[in-house]
Amino acid sequence: MMIFMVFLFSALLLVSVVTGLGVTLGKKLLFDREKLSPFECGFSPKFNARLPFTLRFFLIAIIFLVFDVELILLFPFLSSVNVANIYMSAGLVLVFIAILFGGLVHEWNQGSLDWAV
Repeated sequence: MMIFMVFLFSALLLVSVVTGLGVTLGKKLLFDREKLSPFECGFSPKFNARLPFTLRFFLIAIIFLVFDVELILLFPFLSSVNVANIYMSAGLVLVFIAILFGGLVHEWNQGSLDWAV
């Protein structure tokens, strides 16, 4: 029981010393205006918060989400390669990638992938 008490006391002492050092050395003496202001997605909080976004930003975000979901839908095919028929799995993956490639070509023709316009 005495060993447990010594261990508990030393652990509490170590925690107290580390916390005390963090509190005393971690204080910021100079408060920066930029650090104290809230983060407003790149907009200055002093101006109107209802500035319109461009449609291009949302289209690129949607394209990213589509291709992110594509990867999630392709992962089960990798785990079922040893169990299922290899030709059927490969055919399904190729059809899925062909549909996504068709969507990519459509987005490219619409001009949604042009970054600097």
